[in-house]
Amino acid sequence: MGAVPQIFEVLNMTSSNVEVKIVADRDAESPRTWDNLGVMVCAHRRYDLGDKSGLQQAVDFVESIYSERELERMGFDRSHVPSVHAAIESCGKAVLLPLFLYDHSGITMKTTPFSCRWDSGQVGFIFVSYETLRSEYGYARITPKRVQKAKEHLRGEVETYDQFLTGDVWGFEVVEDGSEDSCWGFYGGDPMTNGMSSHFSSAVIAEVAAGNFQRIY
Repeated sequence: MGAVPQIFEVLNMTSSNVEVKIVADRDAESPRTWDNLGVMVCAHRRYDLGDKSGLQQAVDFVESIYSERELERMGFDRSHVPSVHAAIESCGKAVLLPLFLYDHSGITMKTTPFSCRWDSGQVGFIFVSYETLRSEYGYARITPKRVQKAKEHLRGEVETYDQFLTGDVWGFEVVEDGSEDSCWGFYGGDPMTNGMSSHFSSAVIAEVAAGNFQRIY
């Protein structure tokens, strides 16, 4: 199989002693392998999405909340993601958001429905238990404000995962006064906000802020 062709987007010419390339990271790791607050549960016929142990973690949580008799009365199906979703949603002991996937010339995910119903639909959910929130943040009570904060955090996790799914992960290659530097694994395409700039000298920051770099897809 031949090498993947590189596509260049030259925004402006860099100064004579600074050369900056922002390069697509084709070996990026899935952020769902990180130590996340939320548990992501997905089911899809063609794609392996979400956390590897997400469904089992969700089932374990449900079984810690409900008695076996309650689960039988609910018609709970441990292997059916919508059934697990419904059980968590009704328990009142977790923050939960639905996950929707759009599949057309690539896939993208978010927590609200897409406008095109033909190529999109709900693919799962992401949740964090109140118990985990108390453990992580030392909360004595789960207030509406804290629920909203947790939802914002979960949306951030989904946004980062979507950047991985859509190939919006980058690295940089910098040559400054003859010295070379590079680093990879920055999620999101803006080099001024995705963490890259913390690795740059003031001269490189000035060049990047002015748009003086090459972007290589």
